Amino acid sequence: MTAPRAGAIARVIAADAAGDAAPIGWDEAGRLFAAERSYWVATTSDDGRPHVRPVLAVWVDERIYSTTSPAARKGQNLASRPSAAISAQAPTMDIVIEGPVAWVDDPLRLRRIGEAYHDKYGWPVTVVGDAFHAPYAAPTAGRPPYRVYELTPLVAYAFGTDNDLAERSTRFRFSA
Repeated sequence: MTAPRAGAIARVIAADAAGDAAPIGWDEAGRLFAAERSYWVATTSDDGRPHVRPVLAVWVDERIYSTTSPAARKGQNLASRPSAAISAQAPTMDIVIEGPVAWVDDPLRLRRIGEAYHDKYGWPVTVVGDAFHAPYAAPTAGRPPYRVYELTPLVAYAFGTDNDLAERSTRFRFSA
């Protein structure tokens, strides 16, 4: 993870929080989010139906990157409604990050993201055109290509799950 994202406005949202409860820091929530290995992504279909799937993701330059087959429901949803929420369960908090999604097609950026995938998961991707190719993927992913999408955080939530953080559960709003 890089330095904490500038412009975050944090507010305690726990219903029973003490008046002087301090928000959870974004640097801590972002660090814990980046360290997790398993995530869930929520997208929306054209008719408004939610679609949630487990994904692998990496955190590079305060953005979240994941992949999908263009033919998958997730890929179709992101193409027609380019926004999503990605969540993770860290040891002391559950974290949800929401924001707009964009396809990544710059080869240099794709190589950097591919290196992050290799460092985190050992996934040996190569960049071919505007997508990843790899000798293997999740069984449900199908065959390559795997398009990379970038989620830019606009709103995030850190829900404390231990006694010290529960009353400090926090909503973060980021400047665009």
